[in-house]
Amino acid sequence: MSVYHEYGYMEEGKLGKPYNLRLLNRLAHYALPYRKIILKGLFLTVLITLCDLTFPYLSKIAIDRYILSGWYRIDLGHLTNLEIKDLSSRYGNLLRKAKDGKSGYISHLNLKKIDPTDLHTYRARHIISSERFYRTEPDAQTREAIGHMGKPFPVMDDGSVLVSYDALKSLPKEGILKIRSSDLQGVTLVGLIFLFFLLFSFALSCAQYYLLELAGQNMMQDIRLRLFKRIQSHALTFFNRHPLGRLVTRVTNDIENLNEMFKSVIVTIFKDFFILTGIIVVLLYLNWRLATVSFAFLPLIFVLTSLFSSTARDAFRELRVTVARINAFLQERITGMRVIQLFAREGLQRDIFAQINHENYLAGMKQIRVFAIFMPVMELFSSLAVALLIWYGGGRVIDERLTLGSLVAFIGYIQMFFKPIRDISEKYNIMQSAMASTERIFQFMDQREEIPEPAHPLMPPKIRGHLVFNQVSFSYEKGHPVLRDISFEVEPGETVAIVGVTGSGKTTLMNLVERFHDPNEGVIYLDGVDLRDWTKAELRNNVSLCMQDVFIFSGNVADNISLGRKDIDAGDIEQAARMANALPFIQRLEHGFQQEIAEGGSTLSVGERQLLSFARALATRPTVLILDEATSSVDPETERLIQEAISRMALKKTTLIVAHRPSTIQSTNRILVMHNGRIVEQGTHKALMALRGTYYKLNMLRNDTLSL
Repeated sequence: MSVYHEYGYMEEGKLGKPYNLRLLNRLAHYALPYRKIILKGLFLTVLITLCDLTFPYLSKIAIDRYILSGWYRIDLGHLTNLEIKDLSSRYGNLLRKAKDGKSGYISHLNLKKIDPTDLHTYRARHIISSERFYRTEPDAQTREAIGHMGKPFPVMDDGSVLVSYDALKSLPKEGILKIRSSDLQGVTLVGLIFLFFLLFSFALSCAQYYLLELAGQNMMQDIRLRLFKRIQSHALTFFNRHPLGRLVTRVTNDIENLNEMFKSVIVTIFKDFFILTGIIVVLLYLNWRLATVSFAFLPLIFVLTSLFSSTARDAFRELRVTVARINAFLQERITGMRVIQLFAREGLQRDIFAQINHENYLAGMKQIRVFAIFMPVMELFSSLAVALLIWYGGGRVIDERLTLGSLVAFIGYIQMFFKPIRDISEKYNIMQSAMASTERIFQFMDQREEIPEPAHPLMPPKIRGHLVFNQVSFSYEKGHPVLRDISFEVEPGETVAIVGVTGSGKTTLMNLVERFHDPNEGVIYLDGVDLRDWTKAELRNNVSLCMQDVFIFSGNVADNISLGRKDIDAGDIEQAARMANALPFIQRLEHGFQQEIAEGGSTLSVGERQLLSFARALATRPTVLILDEATSSVDPETERLIQEAISRMALKKTTLIVAHRPSTIQSTNRILVMHNGRIVEQGTHKALMALRGTYYKLNMLRNDTLSL
């Protein structure tokens, strides 16, 4: 099913991996000017990730080195000389000998480095004691606290004293604090380091967000400007095929979706990949056996994630299709609300909307069901992984093959590991929406429905307004010609009227003069130069068009006449308004030329809007003036004002008039009569009436209609 062509969304099944890569490659092209900013942002992302990875490890250090630091005695008296020699050769670097030489001591951190088989043997033979000792430095404060215990404690060869934990329990709180003062200092130091990394990560996050937002906004600005430039360059046929709402959506919502993908998906995926890799490395470093157990769910998670991605993609596309249908329905019905209310069809439209809305509800519920299963399953796997760690790792902590700090760090890293996977739902939605928007944006950019600029522009030595049609034919669709072999000439300063029934090709003829289209056959000359050899800017500065449907921009009166041209000053604007007979009504406005006009000119009458449009056409001092049914919607008084303006300009400008009213065309130098895309008659009003041909019949039909 093709969704894009009907509603402006992607085609079903089109966004495969190769297509996604092509879109990302094109997006990367716009990122090149800002690659330094992006690289800085990504570098900060790496630093932030490193900070995040340090937090569980700092917890391990605090627990193992300071909170639960412990030593175990190794009774060398239970070993033969050969066994002592073997123990020293294999684990001598892990042992610290006591001064008496009969025993050694090993910290709980080094205990896990002993081979599990040897460790089991040593414990079975009571070579390694089950009693835990606390190692303290022999300073005055410690000696004072130990002296109150009234019994000797083992002393190591470096002078440090080992105090059993059972003995520590008998001391008052003050004594314990004195003996473990170094541990308190260590915990405080770890806490300060933790706080430092936290603040450092916060600062990096602020800088990273600013840099990536800066790059993203600049990229979106460039793409939006380029897209708007591309839209402006299209021929009128492009705008006839694409609804206004779709074009606005491309420049606004689709661009914003693209920015959201850049910020929330690309950067986040990079960070997630880095943090997942870092977690795997750290876990393998801490304990590869426990890490292997922790990764037991990974294959199942990858399979589930792949299945979710496929199902979520289908659900997402179905939802976007129904949203597009709602948008299209609302845009059309709200625009045509007057007709709906006029014929009392509110009930029918409500029923149709209810059906479309229900389809959207079903599509939304389908997507919700997908996420309702995926998210709890991810939470379940995360909890099972933690439970497995507690079961397996807890047993290793009990038999001293793993430290408690390592187990706590493992749990922290595993919870951190599942967070990016849980976030995949939100990222996937954003990515799908952004990729669809990217596709639509680049499809618009790739379209080439524009009037080309000449490779070698030409300009006549003098612009006089001499217009020639030489065997011109034109069709909007191949095989359905609108104009057939049109040939005529308009001398400089001549006023020519073009008449004919609806659909005879009058407006198309005028559009060819403005070069909104190029003829399929034949040539149009202006002052001896083919219109295709004029630059569009020069041509349209010398040819002005005043249409039946007047468009007024929001802004003041002066801006609507000049349209922002820098070469038109206040004097030119006033002169154009005077020539168009618009000055009297403008002077009646409260603020004159600075009067603000509502969008579409809703605060002006139809006649006032037409006079303003006429002044706009005259402001550039054109050589050729085209009036396309410019007086069809105005009252007789406004028509009289326009007729006076036309008469005033007739001796200075070449004028083409498309009109039906006899009062508008009778005073022209010549009248061209069109029928079925051909010029069938031409001459003055009196001469054409004398022929009693097509022009005569048009006038008789008009007179009969007016008499009714």
